[in-house]
Amino acid sequence: MTGGPLEGLRVLDLSRVLAGPVCSMLLGDLGADVLKVEQPGVGDETRSWGPPFYKGESAYFLAINRNKRSLTLNLKHPRGLALLSRLVQASDILIQNFRPGTMARLGLGYAEVTRLNGRLVYASLSAYGTTGPGAAKPGYDFIAQGVGGLMSITGWPDGPPTKVGVAVVDLVAGLLLTGLILAALHRRERTGRGEEVETSLLQAAVALLINVASNHLVTGQVPGRWGNAHPNIVPYQTFATADGHLNLAIANDGLWRTFCEVMGEPAWAEDPDFATNAGRTRNRERLVSLLAARFAAHPTAAWLARLEAAHLPCGPVNTIAQALADPAVRHLGMVQEVEHPTLGALPLLGVPFAVGGSSPTIRRPPPRLGEHTEEILRDVLGLAPADVEALRREDVL
Repeated sequence: MTGGPLEGLRVLDLSRVLAGPVCSMLLGDLGADVLKVEQPGVGDETRSWGPPFYKGESAYFLAINRNKRSLTLNLKHPRGLALLSRLVQASDILIQNFRPGTMARLGLGYAEVTRLNGRLVYASLSAYGTTGPGAAKPGYDFIAQGVGGLMSITGWPDGPPTKVGVAVVDLVAGLLLTGLILAALHRRERTGRGEEVETSLLQAAVALLINVASNHLVTGQVPGRWGNAHPNIVPYQTFATADGHLNLAIANDGLWRTFCEVMGEPAWAEDPDFATNAGRTRNRERLVSLLAARFAAHPTAAWLARLEAAHLPCGPVNTIAQALADPAVRHLGMVQEVEHPTLGALPLLGVPFAVGGSSPTIRRPPPRLGEHTEEILRDVLGLAPADVEALRREDVL
């Protein structure tokens, strides 16, 4: 198996559902050995999320658990906790997204764990933070999108608040935690000590507001929903064509002048109402009406050919099937096929980055529940087969 920049590091992953598993998956993509600890007989909740199922396995689970090994441990059993403590001592990173206080009740809060392993990076994800007025509340991505204001700016002006089509808050929280872990590992190189890092779904949701939050902070006005338009840039939206839709992003005045030439309207570039982005934004309704009539007259492909020839930012509105079949997506290795021990050939999304000029490999398919329990206990903790069998009889595994 090929390595990566994190080869030699071990991740003890106690997280479930999406944000934490995305973080551990990315660390696994980068070469870390990820030990996914799951509840015996049940496992990560996403193992049951479906349909769709692929030959009995949840497509949701398969999407976010590549490059991991699965170990089942009964954390309600004293011997299960003892084994977990030994794994803590043998790991570099611990990821957990239990409700705040749960790990401390198990005797595995940061204060306890750091005494077992002072080099451990202890990474926590929560819904609303580990302290403060929201700490005790449960939460999922959908709830955080609402509480964090994201739904209030998503959808059409005359429509209801709308969530983003994927669990974007979970994904961003996982990415934030990945960055925090890498930063802590870097500091560990200088200090020799690990540390505790954390983020929450609420922080991720509010961070996603970015320029929209800034608009409110400097004006006091409450932003609304713009559909596929942009509150600060015009034209920057979706337009209907004779046979579909296209997206257009004219993000500066230089692009606007080129666009006017392509549209056969060079006078628009000199019109004081349209010459600058500020003018175009003030006169949004009139300009968009003019452009909508033009785009509706010809098919999408014809418009894209003209716009792309002038190097203007544009693109089709693809279905998921069209997106995954796109030649650029395929060239970047974003759709791969791996061999699974029971499912056979398994199509998965690929690793979304390159290191050293090439994309990291999917070294391991998503694991079956408890697939690597004996292997991990043997290789990491040195347990003999008889010891593992005794633990099974005691319902520890």
